[in-house]
This record gives sequence, C-alpha cells and structure tokens, in this order.
Amino acid sequence: MKQTTSGWINGFLGVLIFSGSLPATRLAVMDFDPLFLTVSRAAIAGILAAICLLLFKQKVPARGDILPLILVALCVVVGFPLLTGLALQYVTSAHAIIYVGLLPLSTAIFGVLRGGEHPRPIFWVLSALGSCLVIGFALLGGEASSPVGDGLMLASIIVCGYGYAEGARLSRSLGGWQVISWALIISLPVMLILSFFYMPQSWGDIHVSSYISLGYVSLFSMYIGFVFWYRGLAQGGIVGVGQLQLLQPFFGLLLSALILNESVGWPIYVVNIGVVLCVTFAKRFASR
Repeated sequence: MKQTTSGWINGFLGVLIFSGSLPATRLAVMDFDPLFLTVSRAAIAGILAAICLLLFKQKVPARGDILPLILVALCVVVGFPLLTGLALQYVTSAHAIIYVGLLPLSTAIFGVLRGGEHPRPIFWVLSALGSCLVIGFALLGGEASSPVGDGLMLASIIVCGYGYAEGARLSRSLGGWQVISWALIISLPVMLILSFFYMPQSWGDIHVSSYISLGYVSLFSMYIGFVFWYRGLAQGGIVGVGQLQLLQPFFGLLLSALILNESVGWPIYVVNIGVVLCVTFAKRFASR
C-alpha cells in the first residue's frame, strides 16, 4: 500500500473517532465541570500514554523537540478540549460541530506555515468551497447561536489547527502515537494535580452516560484518535489529509441525532455529498 493511501486511511479513522468527541463532551458537561473534564481526560490519557511508552521502550525526545511538544500539549491536550467544553455550555453539540468544518482550512494554513507544504492554488478554492458549504449549512439551518459560544468555538479551531500541524510535523521524525504520548506525558503532572483540585464534590449524582462520555473523550478522543490522525497527516500530508475533517461535522451531527436526540434534517445529506466531492478533488491538488 502506498504511503499516501495509508495516510488517508489513517486520517479517515482518526476523523471517525474525533466525530464522537463533541457529542460525548456535551453529555459529560451536563454533570462534570468543563475544567474537570479537560484535566481529567488528559490525566487518564496521560497514564495510558506512559504505559505505552514504557511498554514499547521509547527513547526520550531530543531537546529540540521539547518546546514543539509543549505547544502541541497546550493546543490539543488543554486548549481545544477546554474551549469546546466551555462553548458547549452556551450552544448545542450540533451547532458546535459545524465549526469543525473550518478545521481543514485552519490546519492547511498552519500546514503551509509550519509544515512547509505548498498545495496548488485550486486546492485553496476547493478547501474554501468545502468550508463555505459547512458554514452555510450552519447559518441556514437556524441553529441557536451564542456570541460567547461561537467565539469560544472559533478560538478552539485556531488552536486545534496549529496543534494538528505542529504535531504532524513532529510525527515525521518521532512517529504519530509517540507525539501525542509525549505531549500527554509533559502535561500529566499538572493535569493530575488539577484533576484532584476540580474533582466533583459528590460522585453519586453523576449519570452513567457522563462516565461513559468521560471514558470516550479520554481514551479515544484524547489518545487513540490522535494515533491514527497524526500518522495520517505525516504520511499523506498535512494539507491534503486535513481536508478529511470536512466530513467530521456530518458524522458528528448524525451521532448527535442518535445519542442526544438533536434534530438532523435532509439538507445534511445534500451538503455532505458536496463536501465529499470537495475532499475528493482537493486530494488531487494537495501537492504541486
């Protein structure tokens, strides 16, 4: 199998896993404080990462990789989960998921700035078109909005785009699962302390669905998904594989309908076809 094809497959698996993140977060913040959810998911994933690094006897990263790993940790371990968790107190999961449609453009921009990639001009047209389809769907869908919630989601997209691009750049030398593992290890001491500090006063009032959601965002969203995602970005290219994120809002909306009973109408399927076409053609022009 060609490395590029493998990259797109890994990237697609990562997107599928990430698609459940916002619906699961929406469920979790019904019982957990967003700050506790952010630090506890990172702490749980960090413990799993430590076990994997020890089990596979991975070498400590070079000194020059430490600062980029810290930046990755600040963006994808702390920044994105915290900002989305806060945003979901103001907007629905279905509304927040639409903003994920801007992630491919954000990731592509940082892929050029940090990854040194140079897509063809037509790529930017297709990427912008796909993003416009997603945002247009959000505006025409009549979803209830909130200035605070929308602002937090926009900030999360910028932070996440940088974290994805920086992590993918590191993955070329360290490996996909190693990057997220070391980023989690770097943040683990602080996350463990804060987990105890923000721990709920009473565990008896927390629903089973919130515990399951915490488990999902800790194991899958915070760790396993990144194993596939960073590997995919490193193999297939940050700019190209990043376009797969255009599919994430629609997978997420379907999950929101199934899990949270949030309404999803027929236009989602029409827009989804348009997005798939954009991703398909963008793949051809992701590199010169």
